[in-house]
Amino acid sequence: HGKARRVGGSKGRDRECLVLCACVGEEQLIRRCKPAEPPSGAPDPSASPARPGLPRAPPRGTAPVLPGRRGEERTPAGRAPRGSRLRRSQAERRRARGVPAERDQQGREAAAASPEQPQGKATRFRLEELKLTSSTFALTGDSAHNQAMVHWSGHNSSVILILTKLYDYNLGSITESSLWRSTDYGTTYEKLNDKVGLKTILSYLYVCPTNKRKIMLLTDPEIESSLLISSDEGATYQKYRLNFYIQSLLFHPKQEDWILAYSLDQKLYSSVEFGRRWQLLQEGVAPNRFYWSVMGSSKEPDLVHLEAKTVDGHAQYITCRMQNCTEATRSKPFPGYIDPDSLIVQDDYVFVQLTSGGRPHYYVSYRRNTFAQMKLPKYSLPKDMHVISTDENQVFAAVQEWNQNDTYNLYISDTRGVYFTLALENVKSSRGLEGNVMIDLYEVAGIKGMFLANKKIDNQVKTFITYNKGRDWRLLQAPDTDLRGNPVRCLLPYCSLHLHLKVSENPYTSGNIASRDTAPSIIVASGNIGTELSDNDISMFVSSDAGNTWRQIFEEEHSFLYLDQGGVLVAMKHTSLPIRHLWLSFDEGRSWSKYSFTSTPLFVDGVLGEPGEETLIMTVFGHFSHRSEWQLVKVDYKSIFDRRCAEEDYRPWQLHSQGEACIMGAKRIYRKRKSEKKCMQGKYAGAMASEPCVCTEADFDCDYGYERHTNGQCLPAFWYNPSSLSKDCSFGQSYLNSTGYRKVVSNNCTDGVREQYTAKPQQCPGKAPRGLRIITSDGKLTAEQGHNVTLMVQLEEGDVQRMIIQVDFGDGITLSYANLSSTEDGIKHVYQNVGIFRVTVQVENSLGLDSAVLYLHVTCPLEHVHLSLPFVTTKNKEVNATAVLWPSQVGTLTYIWWFGNNTEPLVTLEGSITFTFSVEGMNTITVQVSAGNTILQDTKTIAVYERFQSLRLLFSPNLDEYNPDIPEWRRDVSRVIKRALVEATSISSKHILVAVLPGLPTSAELFILPYQEATGENKRPAEDLEQISEILIHKLNQNLVQFELKPGVRVLVHAAHLSAVPLVDLTPSHSGSAMLMLLSVVFVGLAVFVIYKFKRKIPGINVYAQMQNEKDQEMVSPVSQRESMPNVPQSELMSPEQLVDEKLDTRPIGK
Repeated sequence: HGKARRVGGSKGRDRECLVLCACVGEEQLIRRCKPAEPPSGAPDPSASPARPGLPRAPPRGTAPVLPGRRGEERTPAGRAPRGSRLRRSQAERRRARGVPAERDQQGREAAAASPEQPQGKATRFRLEELKLTSSTFALTGDSAHNQAMVHWSGHNSSVILILTKLYDYNLGSITESSLWRSTDYGTTYEKLNDKVGLKTILSYLYVCPTNKRKIMLLTDPEIESSLLISSDEGATYQKYRLNFYIQSLLFHPKQEDWILAYSLDQKLYSSVEFGRRWQLLQEGVAPNRFYWSVMGSSKEPDLVHLEAKTVDGHAQYITCRMQNCTEATRSKPFPGYIDPDSLIVQDDYVFVQLTSGGRPHYYVSYRRNTFAQMKLPKYSLPKDMHVISTDENQVFAAVQEWNQNDTYNLYISDTRGVYFTLALENVKSSRGLEGNVMIDLYEVAGIKGMFLANKKIDNQVKTFITYNKGRDWRLLQAPDTDLRGNPVRCLLPYCSLHLHLKVSENPYTSGNIASRDTAPSIIVASGNIGTELSDNDISMFVSSDAGNTWRQIFEEEHSFLYLDQGGVLVAMKHTSLPIRHLWLSFDEGRSWSKYSFTSTPLFVDGVLGEPGEETLIMTVFGHFSHRSEWQLVKVDYKSIFDRRCAEEDYRPWQLHSQGEACIMGAKRIYRKRKSEKKCMQGKYAGAMASEPCVCTEADFDCDYGYERHTNGQCLPAFWYNPSSLSKDCSFGQSYLNSTGYRKVVSNNCTDGVREQYTAKPQQCPGKAPRGLRIITSDGKLTAEQGHNVTLMVQLEEGDVQRMIIQVDFGDGITLSYANLSSTEDGIKHVYQNVGIFRVTVQVENSLGLDSAVLYLHVTCPLEHVHLSLPFVTTKNKEVNATAVLWPSQVGTLTYIWWFGNNTEPLVTLEGSITFTFSVEGMNTITVQVSAGNTILQDTKTIAVYERFQSLRLLFSPNLDEYNPDIPEWRRDVSRVIKRALVEATSISSKHILVAVLPGLPTSAELFILPYQEATGENKRPAEDLEQISEILIHKLNQNLVQFELKPGVRVLVHAAHLSAVPLVDLTPSHSGSAMLMLLSVVFVGLAVFVIYKFKRKIPGINVYAQMQNEKDQEMVSPVSQRESMPNVPQSELMSPEQLVDEKLDTRPIGK
């Protein structure tokens, strides 16, 4: 699908050749090797998408399907998405590696062993020259042409079409073209310029994928914008003029006359008459983001999925019928806007991306049902995601996490594509010439669940293989002997075979690795033996038993073709010099014979085998010199065989992994031709038999939220609560209670431990509503007067089928709904007046009720607001709350504050405010900051007590490696630390609060508290808190407090101070110590002020201040009931100097 690969060895323009395959068929573009360097800055016609009228090749990194698979709803031609967009990334995404220059081994010939010779032994050379039946045809008169597009219909058709073109680098356009046609498999060609018009300049060739007899040619729009259409395999043409410029075409996967055309001005057109008439479908369509429906998932075959821009520039996911796409008939399956260039429609899945709070969130629709957010492990925090494949009712995705730069983690989903588990970490990635990401992952054709991946370990890249979709991985065993029969000393795991996994984007040319569905056990690849993958000393290797064992076959890189369903392997050397020989193997690469295919050495530009691999005809494209005509060499291998294979020429072969026959829950036996038999196979028969296996633990992977420990068990991750029920679980229904395991999708095992490991249905208990939220569809807190605002009601849990929902919009209008499902598409409302409206939602069923409030502003971009206040404070003492903003200078701001359960807010023009809490317990403070049309909000929780103690905690350094410095992580780790303290000391959890602080190195504050519900005589005296403090310090100093963050990662907790901090008390007996602490805090504050004034070089300083007598420090709370914004460390929101100024100027110390 439109990938470039360098055929010659020279790196300059004079030897760069391009092979392109269009989305719609097997036509290819071969750029002739040019003797002269093009002018500086001249565009590459095959890669430049902006030149008017020249349809781009399908973009690198966007094609979703492998040859012979999924032809529906795929990305058409266009530029690949950039940045953190949700993108396709399969085998079609990866570019073929550049071919190195000819090594200084000219004259050395690879040995060829006899078929009877045992595997791995030294091979013997044939001295006589063997010749293949071939014929050569010169495209006379086209010696100046430097591009050629080729279409071979295949499937028993003898027609080949070739479009040659002269691209002028100075003019940046095509100046000449010729159309050639062969009806005898390439023996002779006829020039058709007179049939298409002698003055017509052709730019592109398309073929209908469902009827190869239908051909479409595009003219160069700089001369004219027209289509030439043929219904007889290019014998005759009719010309149709266009009133728009076509950039790319997308044919319907079933209806041969239905086509979508994308124009240079981002308009999408449709035709039901194979391009003879066109109708405008939609304007403002994103390139690459339009798709036909998938049969079985979409009900209407003429439904088109597309991403289009709204009038105000937002991106939306739209579906409509191709002949009836109006505002009234369009549907918007995803509520609200999506990120630009993020829509992917592939098989049964639709993917979109929505960024909020600075983080990308990914959503999926399975079989066109309601969208659900894709669930990765909680702290993967993806920066970028690529969909690798979606076949077999499962999503395979590559995710770049927050702490990765040049690697990706592989994740695999459940059937719905919602819950993802880790398959392999740190897979190597690289960037293509256009910035597209290439993942070093290869799916082996013909064997379900088999992948090869290059993983980065301690700056070394190693190749791993899996046979069960990533459940288990292992290194590749190196060959026992080298090409000369010498033993190879390579001991696992210190030494292994490593392969380059970049494949050719063209199904008829070879990349670094190749396999075929019709030859399921044969893999050919380039690589090396050693401790890591290397670009030096590259050899060619073959496996004829699906990757279990490998043999070295050449010491230099070669291109490979599969003919006769893998019965014949063709190898042609990568070289910048002219050649006339190639190598053939009839026994799955065990022995090789050298044949000549032309009498005169040829500079090879490309090789094409007939589609389907059922015949033995190959065409070599090249030229005798840099200025000669194109030479087309037809090579026919039929003369090598004297008969077709009979049943006795085959043997059964069982797929296995290191002797284990049960792979993906089944034993599979294939029919293979015996290696000593030299006969022609014809059509592929497929697997002979498949028998299900008894289920074992190896057939199950860890379920979402679980991690595999060193003992092989799947146990809950530290952030996951396995007892939580599905929010969709209603009374009278049932839910699946996970055992911690889930069966690998497409695994066919039966019985055994299946019942033990499968999730059990469990009756849903009646639940009162909990976790109610109301948000706007775009996540903002603003609405425009007189326009629709869409409100989304979200409920964490509750019996959704038997509840009443009441919405008060705050403007005198109230609506009621019978159940939550009636609000799935959002609640639309129009505000006629400007102001701040208190939107209240109340959900009630027979077991209870819950409510939520949204303060909606109906009308200086403000990006972030972070509410800074203490985690704990003392009763009846003022506490300082500060809204920290980014950017800090945004003009006049309005601050709206809510304290506790007060319904009336306090409005200020200052970012700091003091407040006194008179009641002990947990209280919330909410601040909204208004800047023009932008409203941002943050909510924090503060604990209020009469007395408490605090202690600073530190951790072993390994915790910093796993700290993404975000509020959710700090909240979860705080809970884990608290549990560890309770287990180590047996102190009641009601006495302990832990708050992990922002920044690195990781530290936390431990608060020692009285019971929250204790009053009067039940309150703990100060002496008891002192005693608890001493117990805690003793355990911490003895290194008895530790926790496991993930399997194999244990973290030690210890105290920063060796004595308990002073007790905070308001009684007269403590006034002396309180005054001493006050003076100490003031002194520290003055010291910080002096350092700031004279040094001004304290990065990320944490300034603590609090209105109380002793050490109750003010800190940015890592724990809150609701985080409405991503955490932004104060050192990022302000410069260190501004931060110290703000703290010292606005926060009283020790009042």
